[in-house]
Amino acid sequence: MKGQGTQNIMVFIKKTARSVFTTHEITALSGKSESTVIQCLNRLSAQGLLTKIYRGVWAEVGAQPISPFSVIAYLFPRQRVYVSFISALHLHGMVEQIPQVITLASMAHTRTLRTKVGIYTVHQILPRFFCGFDWYQGDGSFLIAEPEKALIDSLYLSSRKKKQYGIFPELTFPKKFSFRRAVQWADRIPADKLRRYVRLRLRHYQQTSGRRD
Repeated sequence: MKGQGTQNIMVFIKKTARSVFTTHEITALSGKSESTVIQCLNRLSAQGLLTKIYRGVWAEVGAQPISPFSVIAYLFPRQRVYVSFISALHLHGMVEQIPQVITLASMAHTRTLRTKVGIYTVHQILPRFFCGFDWYQGDGSFLIAEPEKALIDSLYLSSRKKKQYGIFPELTFPKKFSFRRAVQWADRIPADKLRRYVRLRLRHYQQTSGRRD
């Protein structure tokens, strides 16, 4: 009966048509109790068919490793977050070194989440500054800051005693990067002191890059 139960659960997992899913989804699809679903998922995990990424979030084990970016929406279902700061700068090709932690922006409180596929740090920003992002155009489905906003987000954090976010071993500016656009984002910082700090740092990067736009 136990084996039959796990087989039935696998049927509902396949119905999601995704490698990543939640306990809540399978419970709703199967009509079974949550405790029964969890028991079956744990058995499938013990058999090596599933991986428990985080509490309530699972993934089928496949040939390709699970992208830590692909699970963001499942890890934060009740709050909107977007990839920014160092992680976004890396994805935009502005920072070569791969960040050890995936950095996210949110209007919720700052916190760190440790999962099977990666560590996520969420930084709180003001509601009026929660903008300048869109869906990532590469693999995966997640929100990411545009290059200019990712840099300004980083400098904004560094101005609030998080200096590590303002230190870039190597920072390159692709042709699509617009310093004019970055200045516009910096001007939206409400605090005069923080805004001046960010503008000053931004001017330094523009001068060292030799860019005028």
